[in-house]
Amino acid sequence: MENKRGNPRQRVLKGGRIIFAGGSFSVGCTIRNLSANGARLQVPTTVTIPDKFVLVDTHAGTRHDAFVMWRSGDQIGVRFE
Repeated sequence: MENKRGNPRQRVLKGGRIIFAGGSFSVGCTIRNLSANGARLQVPTTVTIPDKFVLVDTHAGTRHDAFVMWRSGDQIGVRFE
């Protein structure tokens, strides 16, 4: 299988927060893999996650504007702006 990503993703297991609606709402998530350009997140299935949000890596203390590229069950793939 060909990897179409510009940067390879590293498998991780980190806590994260998805922040949306101008900071009014936040949802915890698990960052499962990560690169400079994006990530795969595990999210609660009971919450609707918007297509655009801020992802906070609570371990590293970094923030990224994120755009959903795909969804499958409790997993979403995002690209960083």
